[in-house]
Amino acid sequence: MRRRGWLIWLAVAMVALAGCGLVSSSGTFRATSLPDGKKPLEGAEITVTSKNFTESVLLGKIAATYLAAAGADITDMTNAPGSASSRQAMLNGTADLTWEYTGTAWVTYLHEKEVIANPQELWQKVHDVELEQNNLVWLPPANFNDTYAFAMSTPTSDRLKITTMSEIAKLPVNERTFCINDEFFSRPDGFLPMLQTYGMPYNTPNGVPADNVTQMDSGVVYTATAKGEPCNFGMVYTTDGRIKNLNLVVLEDDKKYFLPYSGTVVVRKETLDAHPEIAPLMAPISEKLTDEVMQELNGRVDIDGEDPSDVAYEWLKSEGFVT
Repeated sequence: MRRRGWLIWLAVAMVALAGCGLVSSSGTFRATSLPDGKKPLEGAEITVTSKNFTESVLLGKIAATYLAAAGADITDMTNAPGSASSRQAMLNGTADLTWEYTGTAWVTYLHEKEVIANPQELWQKVHDVELEQNNLVWLPPANFNDTYAFAMSTPTSDRLKITTMSEIAKLPVNERTFCINDEFFSRPDGFLPMLQTYGMPYNTPNGVPADNVTQMDSGVVYTATAKGEPCNFGMVYTTDGRIKNLNLVVLEDDKKYFLPYSGTVVVRKETLDAHPEIAPLMAPISEKLTDEVMQELNGRVDIDGEDPSDVAYEWLKSEGFVT
């Protein structure tokens, strides 16, 4: 259940946390300390939550591990059940800190339809509205953007010799073959308007005929794309570890169709006011987290089967954040 499950959100939001507390199927992280031994958050009680897909859990574990190393008493509520649980926990004060995505907030939470291609501009708008309406502070975003993209296998890339989405429209119609999941096909900001934006209208002889599009489960999209069968171009998430593992080549979204999904630490204003040290502590973490880093970390969980708590701890240690 990716964060983009906007249809699921509508159903789950009505019942999230009704009659019960926020429950985690995870709840553990590695104990450690800061290299200088200082505890700038000593005495702080902070509940960290996340959604229940790999990247969100990993980010939650990074925050929980690092803030605990800084002396905070952490309640780990990462891997919250249902796509709406962690959001509701932040709104009702059950949780204090989470990682979120600017695109998710803009489309799913704030119900905005305007496409803002500039990541900083989108973050600023989300920041301002969330602070005013929900008393949530969006700290400066990290250096990764987990948005939609289309990718090719390396052999397909070598054969077609294209690097941008616009160049697909210059290929013969029979080469414009796509693998996507059902949700992306039906989204109002998904596949059909994307084809329109790039001058390849769906189900038209000179665009992308319906027979050129195969809908399948998200996981199968990656393997089908790597095989180049039945499609040349597969829908991917830009920080997914399978991109690197399968040697996929991501096309540039040169018309900036896809909304930015910049990963961002979100803190309840009351919590940040009480413990302003959180912001400078999390800033260097955000700076280090790039698309390539997230692909590697996600791959260690999804492909290599490592525990998110261990991956989070080992990354923090390797970067010198904890000892």
